Amino acid sequence: MGQKILVFLLLVFRPILGMAVADNQDFPGLMTLKEDWKKKPPGWKGSDPCSDWEGIECTGSRVTSIKLSSMGLEGTLSEEIQNLSELQTLDLSYNKGLIGKLPQSIGKLKKLTNLILVGCSFSGPIPDTIGSLEQLFFLSLNSNKFSGGIPPSIGNLPKLNWLDMADNNLEGPIPVSNGSTSGLDMLLHTKHFHFGKNKLSGEILEKLFNSSMKLIHVLFESNNLTGKIPSTLGLVQTLEVVRFDRNNLVGKVPSNLNSLTNVSELYLSNNRLSGPVPDITGMNNLAYLDMSNNSFDVSDIPTWFSTLTSLTTLIMERTKLKGELPVDLFSLPSLQTVVLKNNQVNGTLDIGTIYSNRLQLIDLQYNSITEYKKGLYSDTLILANNPVCQETETETGTGTESYCKVSTDSQSDGNSTYTTPSNNCVPSTCNPNQISSPNCRCAYPYTGILEFRAPSFSDLGNKSIYKELENKLLTSFQSHQLLVDSVALSDPKKGSIYLDLSLEVFPYSRDRFNRTEISEIGFLLSNQTFKPPKYFGPFVFHGDEYENYGETEKSKSSIGIIIGAAAGGSVLVLLLLLVGVYAFRQKRRAERSSEISRPFVLWDANKTSAGAPQLKGARWFSYEELAKYTNNFSTANEIGSGGFGKVYRGNLPTGELIAIKKSEKESKQGGREFKTEIELLSRVHHKNLVSLVGFCFENNEQLLIYEYVPNGSLKDSLSGKSGIRLDWMRRLKASLGTARGLAYLHELANPPIIHRDIKSTNVLLDDHLNAKVADFGLSKLIGEDDEDHISTQVKGTMGYLDPEYYMSQQLTEKSDVYSFGVLMLELITARTPIEKGKYIVREVQKTLDKNQGLYNLHRLLDPSIGLATKLRGFEKYVDLALRCVEEAGSDRPTMSEVVKEIENIMELAGLNPNADSASASASYEEVSKPSSHYSPNNETFYCSGAFPPSQIEPQ
Repeated sequence: MGQKILVFLLLVFRPILGMAVADNQDFPGLMTLKEDWKKKPPGWKGSDPCSDWEGIECTGSRVTSIKLSSMGLEGTLSEEIQNLSELQTLDLSYNKGLIGKLPQSIGKLKKLTNLILVGCSFSGPIPDTIGSLEQLFFLSLNSNKFSGGIPPSIGNLPKLNWLDMADNNLEGPIPVSNGSTSGLDMLLHTKHFHFGKNKLSGEILEKLFNSSMKLIHVLFESNNLTGKIPSTLGLVQTLEVVRFDRNNLVGKVPSNLNSLTNVSELYLSNNRLSGPVPDITGMNNLAYLDMSNNSFDVSDIPTWFSTLTSLTTLIMERTKLKGELPVDLFSLPSLQTVVLKNNQVNGTLDIGTIYSNRLQLIDLQYNSITEYKKGLYSDTLILANNPVCQETETETGTGTESYCKVSTDSQSDGNSTYTTPSNNCVPSTCNPNQISSPNCRCAYPYTGILEFRAPSFSDLGNKSIYKELENKLLTSFQSHQLLVDSVALSDPKKGSIYLDLSLEVFPYSRDRFNRTEISEIGFLLSNQTFKPPKYFGPFVFHGDEYENYGETEKSKSSIGIIIGAAAGGSVLVLLLLLVGVYAFRQKRRAERSSEISRPFVLWDANKTSAGAPQLKGARWFSYEELAKYTNNFSTANEIGSGGFGKVYRGNLPTGELIAIKKSEKESKQGGREFKTEIELLSRVHHKNLVSLVGFCFENNEQLLIYEYVPNGSLKDSLSGKSGIRLDWMRRLKASLGTARGLAYLHELANPPIIHRDIKSTNVLLDDHLNAKVADFGLSKLIGEDDEDHISTQVKGTMGYLDPEYYMSQQLTEKSDVYSFGVLMLELITARTPIEKGKYIVREVQKTLDKNQGLYNLHRLLDPSIGLATKLRGFEKYVDLALRCVEEAGSDRPTMSEVVKEIENIMELAGLNPNADSASASASYEEVSKPSSHYSPNNETFYCSGAFPPSQIEPQ
């Protein structure tokens, strides 16, 4: 009410006071935004947004630009946004707290040229009114939760250059025009189609592409598209990057792709393409080619292998290639990687004496090579499971040739240890949360992840490419008058989809940025003003919330001073009275806001032996709110219980369901676990991790609020409690989802995280039966000083606990790998790890006979897995599980290796590893209504000191 009185007051007396208040059409709209956002820039206090408010830019008195990236905004986008009729740029990127639907009224912003909402949490359908924004040049809605179809009306945007809707939940076909409706085929001037990581389905119609288009990037990876690759794709001569991998495409590859002479990256892997391996001789600029895992006819090694002089990376696993590799292939000047696993390559392997000095990896596992002609090549060569290695083993009894072993080199893992070095200086010792910059100055950097969607190189150990990227970033920031001292890159990681790089941007001459600077840096990255070196390909930035702002340079004049100085006489009295009322209300609001902004002011560090939690964007709820959402924590809303306390289902005013974990006085877990879980979950975001919605710390109450995961835990399904039948395909999918979640924690979270309590009760199943890792109360964050190991009190769950960790008290990521291996065995047996005095790992090891069908494990398997059908890939699955539970951590695979192997197993089983679980098996039967609950465990134990290793097993 106080805000509304103030708005009315400023509008009525504006002619008298002569204020430079924003135009009366704009100010109400901005005030509505301010009221709708629970968390907003604290500098939004003055009466003139055009000069006082961060992120607001005006032309005259009209608002033309709103740039608020990485501000930690929370709330929804109001329909009143339509009042900002002169708005040209709206960038709200990297604000995870922005939720709800995008308002239909967005279509009334007729002058909008840039609509950028990267990395928020908007959901629901994308409004078709976007198609009326005829001035729109840049549309980036990627990395949200949008659902429904691609609005055909987007085809009405004649000036659109950049179209990015990747990483959402979009469904249905790719729209094309049909006379009465618009479609993407009408976007003749658009250069970027970015639709990867969605759920798009149906055939790609021939009409989608035509020769008048100016497209350079066509990215449709990781969808559910079917049918053939349209031959019209070959008509778009401007194309540079093409990704159709990880779909369900069939048929022959169009022969006219050969004419796309500008394409440098071509990804067609993980489909069901058939016919002969295509002839792409004419693609002279092709640098990166991946056609792996398709159903091509058995084909001779193509002659064009040796003619693509720009080629850096050749990946053609499982493509039925046969014959001898030409020696000329390895002399291609730019060649870095050759991966031809699981083919029929035979004869003699001759790399020659003149080969590319950039060649880092040759992987020819599972072929029929009988001889290796040794030369001068000394980098990674893998010939395991070829006759040449079997013969060596037979003749020598050892098979010790290095090329006969699977390499664990970081390059073959797709990772690198690169970190930007210091610039001829000694790194400073900094205060907590500060970081020493490359120029050895302590500061709070702006951080995030640069995600490159189609790099044209595969040698991640080449430091010069990162140096060039650093220089270009710094030059770009400084050329836009941003006070940036230096940038740092680290942790290059090449997963199955993209290349990720951690970015830190450091301020110049002081230790922190202000909000205006952060919004400008974020905008430079979100709207693609920054252009990386071309071989990095298309990219997207995922910015973190910045929490250590300095003072903004804009005026901070109070409303009372402006009004008091401008008003006089009776007007002054009236204004002072109203301002007094407003100030009183604001004081009460400020007191409430103080609780929200400093929810842990009463945190008792002595009691918990831990400092107050440090959050990265989690939402604060009052106890009163949560009681309302759960009908006062009624027993009817109770959906589970565990060591922490009880779990309740709640319903937010938006209709979103939540799960609320409420601690009890007798809880086995305490403040430290509460702190750990909210700190870690507030900083990690992955589809295979349970999302933290928020928390409550009030009057000694500790509550954690999660997304609602409707189908309970893996344990519930394996035990029959949920009524959901998990056949072989679904168990593979659950394994893959869990593995991907752990791989993210180990390798993409910054810093990395060890879960420390992986088990079937801590893996939940969503409405599509996708696995989500939960319960981070025992997790451990790996700091810079202890990346190799952590000496720690042993914590975990009996049966899943890594014996090496227990004996040495040295915690590593391989401890999670061990627990995951136990979970894999539990998935196929439906037995708890320790049951009737028997340990599942030892039972499998004792029973296993590799000369028998299903490795002789019939009596241990869960009958509901579908024993009547062929369990394709079962033996490889068991082999992988047993590798995960090797006694020595060094003998266990990494989680990223586990992910790749399970993906391969699923493909062997005829299952698309990127398809939704709910459709992964036609044999799924819903026996009864699944129980809907978040299921925390009550099996956790803590131990310190020593006791016999036998106690890891049941007594």
